[in-house]
Amino acid sequence: MSLKYQCLVLDHDDTVVNSTATVHYPCFQEYTGKFFPHIHLTLEEYFRYNFHPGVIPLFTEICGMTWEQMLDEENYWKEYVKHHVPKAYPGIREILEEQHRRGGLIAVVSHSFSEYIRRDYAQNGLPEPDIIFGWECPAEERKPSPFPLKEIMRRYALKPEQLLVVDDLKPGYDMAKAVDVPFAAAGWANDIEEIETFMRKNSDFYFKRVEELKRFLFE
Repeated sequence: MSLKYQCLVLDHDDTVVNSTATVHYPCFQEYTGKFFPHIHLTLEEYFRYNFHPGVIPLFTEICGMTWEQMLDEENYWKEYVKHHVPKAYPGIREILEEQHRRGGLIAVVSHSFSEYIRRDYAQNGLPEPDIIFGWECPAEERKPSPFPLKEIMRRYALKPEQLLVVDDLKPGYDMAKAVDVPFAAAGWANDIEEIETFMRKNSDFYFKRVEELKRFLFE
């Protein structure tokens, strides 16, 4: 059977797994409660700042942490994530299985570490990705840098139109647009008007439910 896109390039958090609300934000609250009790962000604010200006400015500019303090928070988060596995969204497994069944590729480009991405896929019974670009990559190779997409196209001899980036946040959009790769917004993680408005206006495709993405890809 034919494939609409030879390679699905998936974000991880809040695209494949429901992790911000159940893992990352609770970790942030726990850490700031212990070490930065003057910092108070709601879950919606945490989502919005991750959307724009992004995770590093969130900690350094919004929260006012030094670079060393941000790295300390990162270490705290690493330990927290070891013991908290987010659940995949219903319907994601079927999409990934069908992509592989039809001979397509699954790539992951994420601000999470590859070891946790692989663990989350395994724990949720998802087919293993063909290639992963995680937070352990050099800073200049992380999204919104287009490096991961360029490397995927080089390694698998693909053209931009043969890829589809699926992401819930602006860094993924910026990465895709930098090299003219089609971009689909994953809108199922939250109902924040600012994010949804931007994504609906600027994305090539917008999907509010996982099932909508599945129909678009395979029907």
